[in-house]
Amino acid sequence: MSDLLKSVFDLPDVSFIENDTLEAMMQRLVTNYEKRYEEITGTAISLAAGDPIRVLLYAAALDLFQTEEYVDRAGKQDLLKYSYGEFLDNLAANRGVTRKAASAAVTTIRFTASEVKDYALSIPEATRVTNGDGIYFKTTEYAEIAAGAEYVDVEAVCTETGVRGNDLLAGQINVLVDPLPYIETVANITTSDGGAAEESDESLAERVYLAPSSYSVAGPSDAYAFWARTYNAGIGSVKPTTPEPGAVDLYILMADGTLPEDEMIEGLQEFIQSEEIRPMTDLVTVKRPGVVDYSIALTYYIRASDKARAVTIQQEVQEAVDAYVAWQSAEIDRDINPDELLRRIMAAGAKRVELTAPAFTVVSDTEVAQCSSRSVNYGGLEDD
Repeated sequence: MSDLLKSVFDLPDVSFIENDTLEAMMQRLVTNYEKRYEEITGTAISLAAGDPIRVLLYAAALDLFQTEEYVDRAGKQDLLKYSYGEFLDNLAANRGVTRKAASAAVTTIRFTASEVKDYALSIPEATRVTNGDGIYFKTTEYAEIAAGAEYVDVEAVCTETGVRGNDLLAGQINVLVDPLPYIETVANITTSDGGAAEESDESLAERVYLAPSSYSVAGPSDAYAFWARTYNAGIGSVKPTTPEPGAVDLYILMADGTLPEDEMIEGLQEFIQSEEIRPMTDLVTVKRPGVVDYSIALTYYIRASDKARAVTIQQEVQEAVDAYVAWQSAEIDRDINPDELLRRIMAAGAKRVELTAPAFTVVSDTEVAQCSSRSVNYGGLEDD
């Protein structure tokens, strides 16, 4: 969860039923019945635990409390902190925001001719290429290798939406599915990225929170964050900076902590130029952040009294380190914080940690910290 959205979820809890409970409702029904019975008959009564009337009242309480729960949920769905699913979709619509559909990964494919020709070689739109492992891309427009040229580069989009088409390195998409005359080789020249599943509730809630900023034509930083995430649900951290008056450098990071590829930067650059988005006074340039490399080197120990759980704790420590690496690289301008790593490892069950790296490092507002190596060693059991 981003720091921005965390401020919403840290708001005080509310209850539209005054924090009522099933047990309290059951007791009220019994008390009200006994009180009313005495008022009508003049005779005091106390319903025993097995009294059929008490059982009947308890059964009624189950349905009545369920109705209360529906009332409480209905009220909370108007609040960003609690809203989810279709309720959140409708809450977002009140601010002109809609959930982003799943998107497909994109890359650039180079088609190379078997020999230079004195005439153009056509590459039809929707020509398919694959990595040979069931992932297919198709070209998005007609292209041709010009007379006298060796190759042409064409944008291609994955034939399925979601993250499956992401992270295919240059050269991995190299099988031509639809045969073309005189084409000797095909290969992607950029790492594929931009594929994303349907926007999550968390991402949508954050854009709803940012939406009022987009109404301004003054170019607030939150507005650029809103529009960047609107362009592609796979974009995570967004950091606008103003290196000089009238200029905005828009640094973006993918939601999985990876750097954006050229297609993503170019696509957002074009999208952000819309007159409905970019203030006339702003010269906006989309950029990828610089990388601050760091290493993890540590040895941890487990209490001897936790011997029976030692294997489980070791697994949880590894998961804690993985979670820290993901957390550290999820936001631009997030300082490298070894205390956060120690906290997570201790919470996983370690007794103590001998940490060699990383050291605390300030990360600028145009950089992101990424782990380049890790050495996580188990030192054994120690007496409590």
